Amino acid sequence: MTTIPCPPAAIIFDMDGTLVDSERLWKVAETNLLARRGVAYSDEKHAPFIGMGMEDFMPGIAGAYGLDEDIDALVDELMSEIIGLIKTESQAQPGAFEMVDYVIERDIPYGIASSSSLQVIHATIGSQPRWDNAFAFRTSAEEVPKGKPAPDVYLLAAQRLAVDPTACIAIEDSKNGARAAVAAGMTCLAVPDKSHTNPTVFAEITPHVFDSLHEVRAFVEACGRSS
Repeated sequence: MTTIPCPPAAIIFDMDGTLVDSERLWKVAETNLLARRGVAYSDEKHAPFIGMGMEDFMPGIAGAYGLDEDIDALVDELMSEIIGLIKTESQAQPGAFEMVDYVIERDIPYGIASSSSLQVIHATIGSQPRWDNAFAFRTSAEEVPKGKPAPDVYLLAAQRLAVDPTACIAIEDSKNGARAAVAAGMTCLAVPDKSHTNPTVFAEITPHVFDSLHEVRAFVEACGRSS
């Protein structure tokens, strides 16, 4: 494995699929949006756009499914549904609470760099016990010129935390997200969200692939002990 920063200057988390299991909820919301138009959801058609910011995601989805509608209206419809699902059904990924507690207890700077809008970020973090006050730094792709897989959202998160991106660890679940983190110069630890991907897609992006955030925490902890 390649060298990782020990200790890291900061740990920056992706949110959907990484900290919370919201990718399955996005799939429900997107399936419903398509069904209202008589179109069936396709994993194959969706795959290239998972992890992207909405400014790239929705035009891509509209093109893939032949939806000739106003993009902003489609986004508004999707946002209304996903926020309702998040507030009632979102759950933390295995090991997420322990991972967040770990960085807090060791005073490691941390934050979120997400493709979701700030509205969705706030709703998602607010849906989990203790996290609303825990995450002071929340960066959205809507705040930068280009969403993932471009590095912009990770670079802005590092800037807000006042750290060198190359000294940071990013934790991701998607191929596009991992590409964004690596493009920002960060060490990416990938935990594939099995609802939409698998470990093999990260082979040419990062050698650091784990089965859960429990494994990530143990890895980072061991790194800290060896530094």
